[in-house]
Amino acid sequence: KKILNLFDDLVAYIIIGIILGGRLGYVFFYNFKYFLENTSEIFMIWNGGMSFHGGLIGVIFSTILFCKKNKINSFIFFDLISLVAPIGIFFGRIANFLNSELYGKQTEIFWSVIFPKIDNLTRHPSQIYEALLEGLILFLILNLLVQKNMLNKKGKITSYFLIFYSLFRFLLEFFREPDPQIGYLIINMTMGQILSLFLFAIGIGLFLKKNEK
Repeated sequence: KKILNLFDDLVAYIIIGIILGGRLGYVFFYNFKYFLENTSEIFMIWNGGMSFHGGLIGVIFSTILFCKKNKINSFIFFDLISLVAPIGIFFGRIANFLNSELYGKQTEIFWSVIFPKIDNLTRHPSQIYEALLEGLILFLILNLLVQKNMLNKKGKITSYFLIFYSLFRFLLEFFREPDPQIGYLIINMTMGQILSLFLFAIGIGLFLKKNEK
């Protein structure tokens, strides 16, 4: 009961972490040159521009801060957040689809869609792919593992979330149009794929640490 009551208080920290982390992540990871020259626009979030990886970093730091303040193991809340985060990801990607954001590459497959706000080309509905894999499928995987009591140590759920999310995100980036201001980077990888590799490594490291005995 105490944990649930504290989680209610944690929500405010999480929201702040998502907003600040998501925006600063976009500024530094995706459009640093532009914002370096237009610093007054950094916090104009109503103009668009948020990063999932930045938001994740924001959630991590805000949760650690909250847990230190309340003297509780951070992984208790990291695990709870990991279990419900795919729901938010699902609805976030659906919103991206409806707003013609983060659209996919051109294709002729029969389920391709046209985003009139962008152009008249038929494209992958990459936002729907992400909603299904990073949202629905990830939610089912994590909750299935919990029901089977396969994650009996604090932090294991978090490690699985990091591993599966980064794997799904890396693969789905192949269907998504790269950010026009940065395009492709190292060995033709997008920024999203590069960040996902780091996230995957962190997830594997955490998984091994929780299973070292």
